Amino acid sequence: MTRTLIRGGHVLTMDPALGDLPVGDVLVEDGVIAAVGPALPVTDAEVIDARGHLVLPGLVDTHRHTWQSLVRGICGDWTLGDYYFGIRLAISPAYTADDVRLGNRLGALDALNAGVTTLLDFSHCNNTPDHSDAAVLGLQDAGIRAAFCYGFFESSPEATRFGEHSARLADFHRIADTYFPSNDGLLTLGVSLSELFGLPWDRTVAELAAARERQALIVNHAGCVWGSVLTGGITELDALGLLGPDMVHVHCNTFDDAEWAALVRSGGKVSISVETELNMGMGRPIFERCRRHGLAPTLSADVISLNSGDLWHELRFGLGFARWAATEATTLANAMPETVTITAKEALAWSTVNAADALGLGGRIGSLTPGKRADLQLVGGGAIEQHPRIDPYATLIFQTTAADVRTVLVDGRLVKRDGVLIGVDLPGLTAEADTAADAILGRVRDAGRALPGTPPGAFEALEPIARGLHAEAVRAAAVTSPITASS
Repeated sequence: MTRTLIRGGHVLTMDPALGDLPVGDVLVEDGVIAAVGPALPVTDAEVIDARGHLVLPGLVDTHRHTWQSLVRGICGDWTLGDYYFGIRLAISPAYTADDVRLGNRLGALDALNAGVTTLLDFSHCNNTPDHSDAAVLGLQDAGIRAAFCYGFFESSPEATRFGEHSARLADFHRIADTYFPSNDGLLTLGVSLSELFGLPWDRTVAELAAARERQALIVNHAGCVWGSVLTGGITELDALGLLGPDMVHVHCNTFDDAEWAALVRSGGKVSISVETELNMGMGRPIFERCRRHGLAPTLSADVISLNSGDLWHELRFGLGFARWAATEATTLANAMPETVTITAKEALAWSTVNAADALGLGGRIGSLTPGKRADLQLVGGGAIEQHPRIDPYATLIFQTTAADVRTVLVDGRLVKRDGVLIGVDLPGLTAEADTAADAILGRVRDAGRALPGTPPGAFEALEPIARGLHAEAVRAAAVTSPITASS
């Protein structure tokens, strides 16, 4: 039996029954949290000295396009339309399978370095079956816990290397058979739906059927294009009985009351990408709507081609925006709020227990509860911004960066210790990433593509197509159910 004792830290369990231990220990046995308490009587274990550190669960990201780590920051001044045409239709086709593997490894290590021990990998650069394999292998290489969510998106609609949509469905089942004979390992199986009304409705239904045949998690870009039916479809899915608690709906900025009611009835989960939504013109992050409807928020780093892979950024931006949204009516009435509406501890739950539940992993991770897997991190040490530490939750949300994450365990295995990723040649990895990025962008140029290359009136040009596909879905829902999209 492998035993590790994390000794003498300030333990934030995120388990209401256990609470916090200002000086406590965590015992890990064979990857499982065996005990949490003060001064545990353990002598036959490897000891990690946690004095001066906060000990807490690893963070959980509910939506990340990990492959985009090789074009980090390229979207700094791009709109959502620019992202679609520049990343999804120009840069993605230029990725080789090796690029996908490297991007996923780099992105997953970036996450681990920041204390993100689990992510939902929205993997939609599967340009060939080799790309699909590479995406899984990149996550395996890094040793992160992840829901690998297979995406069916066609990045080269006029020159596909994959073939018909049915070939993608078959490849998803091949991936499931090859890498997911069971669904209880570090990697679990999911499906990333193609954007609703971006393809014929029967293909959306087929993607959902494939996911549920495999009992896979489902993630959906929802309600993020204003003035368009694109990324709608919630009422149609509801009418057909196709929504469910196995779905994570990302963004949801444009949802109306009927769409919120359908999502709540289904038991679905939500993921908020604060930086993307604020920077790319997607509208208000939905914290206030979550509060109104009793939904548990979760956070995602989303497009690493824009955002940091560090969830501490998302937590800080998210809490600031959520507090503002909750007090906007008061300040617009020319008054000052009398209380803070959301605490730092409540915000930390967004990326721990809430997010674990959204991924269907609440029984395994998300809190330092005996019996759960040992995904945890030690934050603090001697960093100047960590001292004095008066309120541990405020320190985490408002003062912490990836550099303050000193030690990280995934499934009881050390992946970062004393500020250094274990078994990673970081200079070599970053040099390899720089070379790969130059080659990718060179292939984009060789293909005659200017970035971001957004046509004038891009969404307006797509809208007639999307509306035709929407009408198809409405007809299908009307035949199957008396509920219609308009109701």
